[in-house]
Amino acid sequence: MPCSEPWGRQMRRRDFIQTIAVATTWPLAARAQQSRTRVIGVLWPGTTPPASPRMESFRQGLREAGMIEEHDFRIELRYAQDGPQHFPELVAELVRMKVDVISPAGDFALRIAQQATSTIPIVANSDDMLGMGLVPSLARPGGNTTGLTILSPELSAKRLQLLRDFMPGLSRVASLWDPETGASQVTQTEGAAQSMRVKLQVLEVRRSEDLVVAFETARGAGAEAINVFSSPFLASLYREIIDLASRYRLPAIYQWKEHAEAGGLLSYGPSLARMWWQTGQIVAKVMRGANPAELPVEQPTKFELVINLKTAKALGLDVPDKLQQLADEVIE
Repeated sequence: MPCSEPWGRQMRRRDFIQTIAVATTWPLAARAQQSRTRVIGVLWPGTTPPASPRMESFRQGLREAGMIEEHDFRIELRYAQDGPQHFPELVAELVRMKVDVISPAGDFALRIAQQATSTIPIVANSDDMLGMGLVPSLARPGGNTTGLTILSPELSAKRLQLLRDFMPGLSRVASLWDPETGASQVTQTEGAAQSMRVKLQVLEVRRSEDLVVAFETARGAGAEAINVFSSPFLASLYREIIDLASRYRLPAIYQWKEHAEAGGLLSYGPSLARMWWQTGQIVAKVMRGANPAELPVEQPTKFELVINLKTAKALGLDVPDKLQQLADEVIE
């Protein structure tokens, strides 16, 4: 009968084999974990999918951060096609799917996402994250939320000033307001209107069907212009608003350059493409392990004024030379 190996040598051989096994299997497991496709749940409160350049810019931000679609990430888009009252159901669906990141657009979508989960990271594209009480601090947002905020109340008041600069004798302005965005835009714009001695009429728009009523009310009250407040929901209705502004011959100012390019008279705000690109970049940071609680909420640094001369001519309006000189883009 052959002599068996000493017990100590057997132990050393077994330890060596186990070490080799761990050394060869751990990198495989690590690579598998690293290569897992992350799922990003994008929440859009409009009744139709986000119009260009939103999703294209969001994807570009992820790509430029080194993320490859369908390899490193996959997007699950949810929007309120059946009305905003069904939005919590869409958020709950993403939570049940155990998505890796939720990226809501606007304060309403952000609040619903925060109510639905305290553990899934949230990277928001928000109107007034701090003013709406959705984070305690922009520098250290805490909890599971970070992202980008765009100073909507200040911008809505600034747009009223630009309307006054465009029409020096302006005395009555109607504002289209989505109540889901909170009262901060109303409060700040009312303060600006008082200082300019402009009478401000705030008209609620909760559904697309409210738009015609709002324009009829504005015209009946003698409004001379329209200020469209910041809101993803109102932004999703921009074509309808532009058409109604033309039909009722009411000069209107919008938030996004794309709305002036589509036929709106004026726009003033940050770059829409840049904002969504920036949000994609922040999502990439979180997917790579950054803690949302410690990731400062970012803000836009550049704002652009766009004037559509063709629309001004159709309304019989002369564009002041000063505004044309200040404009970042003038559409002939």
